[in-house]
Parts: sequence; structure tokens; C-alpha cells
Amino acid sequence: MESSESRRHYWRKNLAVIAVLMLIWFVVTFVVGYYARELSFNFFGWPFSYWVGAQGAPVVYCLIIGFYAWYMHRQDVGHDVDEDEE
Repeated sequence: MESSESRRHYWRKNLAVIAVLMLIWFVVTFVVGYYARELSFNFFGWPFSYWVGAQGAPVVYCLIIGFYAWYMHRQDVGHDVDEDEE
């Protein structure tokens, strides 16, 4: 029974992290991208909105992926479900 409760706790934490990261993804993709058009100053010779869309969003996506991989590895080790090679 304890194993079942541990699995539920693991899964709830996983879903919570996924929900937060998906919210960040949504904000970066749609909200920031929408309002970036109003940022009409030049940044290194290009409109700032270009930098937000072309450079900022992919950097945030890579950070999201890196954080999720790090966090889930930590969770896997904490719940004894890691797949490290012996």
C-alpha cells in the first residue's frame, strides 16, 4: 500500500511541474510574442520584437527542457525509480 501512495505522490508532483512548465511555455509563446510587437526599439540593428521571437523564446524552451530533465532525475532518485546503469 505504501508503494501505491508513493507512486501517486510522484505522479502528482510530476503533473504539477508539467502544468507550471506548460504555463511558462504558453506565456513565452503567445503572450510575450503578442506584446513584443509593441516594443519598437532597435536592438543590435534589429527590432526588439525579432530578438524576442527568434532568440528569446528558443532559449527559454531549452531552459524548460533542461529544468524538467534535471528535476525528474532528482525525483526518480528520490523515489527509487531511476534507471542508472549499474
